Amino acid sequence: MGSSLPERQLHDRVVLVTGAGSGIGRAVAGLFLSEGARVVAFDRSPGSLSELSGLYPDAVVSVVGDVRDPGAHDEAVAAAIDCFGGLDVLVGNAGVFDGSVALEDMDAPTLRAGFAEILEVNVLGYLLAARAAAPQLRERRGSMVFTVSNAGFHAGSGGGVIYTASKHAVVGVVRQLAHEMAPDVRVNGVAPGGTITGLRVADALAGLAGRTLQFGDRADSESRLEAVTPLRLAAEPEDHAALYLLLAGDRAPAVTGEVIASDGGLGVRGLTYERRGEDGGGNA
Repeated sequence: MGSSLPERQLHDRVVLVTGAGSGIGRAVAGLFLSEGARVVAFDRSPGSLSELSGLYPDAVVSVVGDVRDPGAHDEAVAAAIDCFGGLDVLVGNAGVFDGSVALEDMDAPTLRAGFAEILEVNVLGYLLAARAAAPQLRERRGSMVFTVSNAGFHAGSGGGVIYTASKHAVVGVVRQLAHEMAPDVRVNGVAPGGTITGLRVADALAGLAGRTLQFGDRADSESRLEAVTPLRLAAEPEDHAALYLLLAGDRAPAVTGEVIASDGGLGVRGLTYERRGEDGGGNA
């Protein structure tokens, strides 16, 4: 007697992923597609979306835009409706890093510019995405999943004061939206630790950025991450993607307002203290 294959977890679900062109967003989009989803891939770089859409021409629609632009989010949601009939899941993932720049290393104009850029991308970008997606998600009883970071819970985790502040704010976004969107929409987050990925440094701070995961040799980055995680792990983007799948689908129906850590065990012992800018780096 033959056995049938299990149904894919996101069969016929429509998912919007911001920052889908590379890193964690690309890994999440790829896993979701393999699980039967159709994906609206949103990114600021058209070149980064071409490979994904080439691999899945019938299941991916690309939207190029800046997450600080409300119209770009409206366009992405409209693409989901026009091309795939609606929207079931929002994955807010696009983010920008502060290069581990400390407060006293910034003059006042640089601080203002860096704060505006990072908070607008990392926090306002998520709120604009949620606002645009909310009517569809309520109608289809969908879910939102946001990328947080270990910097959302720990100081000295690789980011500087602006990045850490932005990711602490995202924890609040997840919890407040879970309250506001209930009972129709579940809202959760994933908090990756240091990951081998090219998180962009904010334009306003690029000239001051110190030694970070993005500027080092890959082998050096791996060794630094392995040294500070209890699991001795230098994570790849794909190492986090299954948690997004769990929270986006039907297998965690009672979970909302939660942020799941995927940080190699940093939370069980805290972060190893080292001099500023030399502690391995968190990223998401």
